[in-house]
Amino acid sequence: MQRRMLMLAVAGALCASTLPAHAQTFPERPVRVVVPFAPGNTLDASLRQVAEEFRKNTGQALIVDNKPGGGGTIAAMTVAQAPADGYTLLLTNTSMLAINPHTFSKLPYDAEKTFKPVTGFLGASLVLAVNAAKVPANTLKDFIAWNKTNPAGGVSYASFTAGNSSHFAGVLLNKRAGIDMVHVPYNGTPPAVQGLLAGDVQAAFLPLLAVKPHVESGKVKVLAISTPKRSDLLPAVPTFTEQGFADLEIYIWSGISAPAATPDAVVSKLNAEFVKALQSPEIVQKWRAIDFEPMPMTPKQYHDYVQVDSKRWAEAVKISGFKASE
Repeated sequence: MQRRMLMLAVAGALCASTLPAHAQTFPERPVRVVVPFAPGNTLDASLRQVAEEFRKNTGQALIVDNKPGGGGTIAAMTVAQAPADGYTLLLTNTSMLAINPHTFSKLPYDAEKTFKPVTGFLGASLVLAVNAAKVPANTLKDFIAWNKTNPAGGVSYASFTAGNSSHFAGVLLNKRAGIDMVHVPYNGTPPAVQGLLAGDVQAAFLPLLAVKPHVESGKVKVLAISTPKRSDLLPAVPTFTEQGFADLEIYIWSGISAPAATPDAVVSKLNAEFVKALQSPEIVQKWRAIDFEPMPMTPKQYHDYVQVDSKRWAEAVKISGFKASE
């Protein structure tokens, strides 16, 4: 399903829209995108690259406004309370729209109703990485078998934070494979990588780019990748789907959303401009070199993509019993 939706998204994003006359001149001033991360985050840096393409195409700046904290709620409420004129947008992500609604008993925004989808932005893979010195397995099948020879809870895996996709990917693998890895959350990707290298955990679900140097040094083995097809960065590593675990076909994704009352004509113009920027050869080349995939979509395709992903994470959250601290 995920693969099919992505293919439809790319195809649909290529289609031109016919806009009402009052939207033709949009934007007439800079557009602000509120980002739920601190400056220097990889998504922040990627948005700044797109901002340059946006400026070239529209003559207007795309202003990046960093508002980290609160699991994305600070950024979300900033945009929810902004004028619905298309000049204030939100960089959303997997957690904000597809996971938080299932882990928080109450959110200050409604993931379905508070925002209007504009387009997908980018996707990145997760990989199952293992400490080469601690784990004898070289394939996912052997890793699962090795898990089953250990006492219950004897194998642990790292995530880059609790309540996120790297946490719940392990929950899904446990459930589907009939194993019992213990989840060890870290405060960010770099500490999780260090925990894996030190052998504090035997495995980890992490972005490919974070572990690739350690694969090359021989300290880490990657047993599976979460994307629909193999990565050019590690072409010998099979996908989870190839190995019988289609439920772990996962993107860590982000997208662009607007306040819910934003006129459809303005959303259509924004969609056209972001799609044009995301399809620029320079963006595609730069991002694919670091395992990022542009995800241009129509607003409806982005909406549908989020809904499908939300259902997957709802199941994982229920299995885990995890509740976010509020």
